[in-house]
Order: sequence, then C-alpha cells, then structure tokens
Amino acid sequence: MQKIPMTINGAEQLKEELRRLKTVERPKVIQAIADARANGDLSENADYDAARERQGFVEGRIIEIENKLAMAHVIDPAELNAEGRIVFGAIVEVADSDSGYISTFQIVGDDEADIKQGKISISSPVSRALIGKADGDEVEVQTPAGVRSYEIISIRYE
Repeated sequence: MQKIPMTINGAEQLKEELRRLKTVERPKVIQAIADARANGDLSENADYDAARERQGFVEGRIIEIENKLAMAHVIDPAELNAEGRIVFGAIVEVADSDSGYISTFQIVGDDEADIKQGKISISSPVSRALIGKADGDEVEVQTPAGVRSYEIISIRYE
C-alpha cells in the first residue's frame, strides 16, 4: 500500500470534513429520506430520489476520506532536517526571472493543492523542479506556456 504524503493541516481538514459528514450530513440525509418516504409513492417521488442520490454521495465521500486518512503519511516540515533544501511542506518564495514577479507557495499533497491559497501539488512540474533546491538557486520549469525560469528567494518550514 502506497502512502500519500500530507501536511498536518491537510490531515486536520480531512478529519474535520469526515466529522461533519458523519455528524451533520449523514443524519440530515437520513431524515430527508424518512420525510420523503412519509409522502407515499416512492416510484415518482423526486424528493426521495434526490435524498438517495445525496446519501450515495455522502457515503462515498466518507469512504474516500477514511481511505485517504488510512494511507496518509502526515509530514511536519518543521521537524524535518532539510538543511536549507526545499522539501515536501516547505513554503517557498520565488521570483520569475523574466518578469520579476514574486510568488509564494507551499508544496503539499495532491488532495491539498489549491492555487488560490498558494498551495501547489507535490506532483506538479514546478514542485518537482524545486524539490532539493536551495535558497538562491535558479530553476527552469517546463510549463504549458513554455520554459519558465525562477530564482529561489526564501524557504520556510512551518
């Protein structure tokens, strides 16, 4: 069984979603199904069909999250001895060599990636190019828009 790398924050978010699904969403769906059954004929009951569909989604998501948490390898970058190198969980500040635009992002697991929050997947081309590099290094990354060059400005482990 292959372990899935995940930050502490990512694991906590999944645990919170699992708790919400089990304690809020599941009972709400069960009640909706009971209410729809009380309305009589189930063969033409749209409320019943919608509630059963929602139940399938909730139960599927619960199983998915439980499997992810069972296979998770939770990594705390603050406890790693990275010796100033970029590793999983590191927060990296880079400058685009062409435009000078500065970006900051954290390298996280595939399920945690959210570019709007500055979190990029460990399997992304940018992350793969940065892993193992140090402050001041220059990195070239093949992107859909062509080759991009970045200079690493800083690395933090939080």
